[in-house]
Amino acid sequence: MFGSQMKLFKLSGFEVKIDASWIVIAVLVTWSLAKGAFPAWYPNLTPMTYWTMGVVGALGLFVSIVAHEFCHSLVARQYGMSMKGITLFIFGGVAEMGDEPPTAKAEFMMAIAGPLSSLAIGGVFYLVYRGGEAGGWSTPVNAVTYYLFYINFILAAFNLLPAFPLDGGRVLRAILWGAKDNLSWATRVSSSIGAAFGLGLIFLGVLKFIGGNVIGGAWMFLIGMFLRSAAQMSYQQLLVRKALEGEPVRRFMNVHPVTVQSSFTVEKLVEEYIYKYHHKMFPVMEGEKLVGSITTRQVKEIPREAWDRETIREAASPCTEENTISPDTDAIKALAMMNQSGVSRLLVVEKGRLVGLVSLKDLLDFFSLKVELEEQD
Repeated sequence: MFGSQMKLFKLSGFEVKIDASWIVIAVLVTWSLAKGAFPAWYPNLTPMTYWTMGVVGALGLFVSIVAHEFCHSLVARQYGMSMKGITLFIFGGVAEMGDEPPTAKAEFMMAIAGPLSSLAIGGVFYLVYRGGEAGGWSTPVNAVTYYLFYINFILAAFNLLPAFPLDGGRVLRAILWGAKDNLSWATRVSSSIGAAFGLGLIFLGVLKFIGGNVIGGAWMFLIGMFLRSAAQMSYQQLLVRKALEGEPVRRFMNVHPVTVQSSFTVEKLVEEYIYKYHHKMFPVMEGEKLVGSITTRQVKEIPREAWDRETIREAASPCTEENTISPDTDAIKALAMMNQSGVSRLLVVEKGRLVGLVSLKDLLDFFSLKVELEEQD
């Protein structure tokens, strides 16, 4: 879902990151407020005042979205769900869960926390706005507080739409899940509604575009595309989890992995192993002893002219919890580790000894075969 990301800060143990795409939104929000909304609502102010109001309004929106996602994360933590952090991206923000909620109640409480927090934040800004009007505060201050009241209520209303994976769609899934005690069925139904809703937005966006509202139509089209894709992807991810759940890594691992010796030069690694086997990671050995791993990403960091003299030993990473896994570990954990660290292969280690290697391709091939066989049934 995300591209290049930058870590901003930690909030109660949750890492807050910003996707590069959100910078585009920040600029667009600032520009639309400074050049469109505020001049239309409050004429006769100076351009500098409008730009200042635009920047403050965009910062207020940033804080509001972080607070919305933070409330999701806090409730998730209360129900024992693993949260990787909060990321702001082009369509808003997301609290990144490491796994599905354990119960329908946990799903419902976590989902509803976001919109309720937005309503509460919007209510606070409304009270501040009314107090500012009564107290004779300056127009720019009242304008920004009114905008933040308005945008938080819009944020709450949009997220309450029953279109999975929006919060309203998650609330719907929780209700369906609780009614039939079937997470797969509930996800399929709510995802279908979310995909249909996304398709509707795409259609309306095209009509707006044809009608002359180019910017509004383009945004509606993009949001519809995002919702449709996210809904379909969410259901596929659940199917993968269900197929792999309870399966040990030893069932998928390659027990005869291609290894390299730490004394090899980088040039030998590239020419005789990477180009031959097309793997992006190799276990590094010293004789029969596992000492770490080497990836194509690490090779790229070494100057080309040094390949013939630098050894793998100097570039390899040691064995850590991020690149090694036990053969008895659940495949779901292996998938989560790959997703979190951005790698597609893990060393399978037992009592300090390399016993195999598991790849993302191995896991997905098993999933594909299982789905195909079940469909035949």
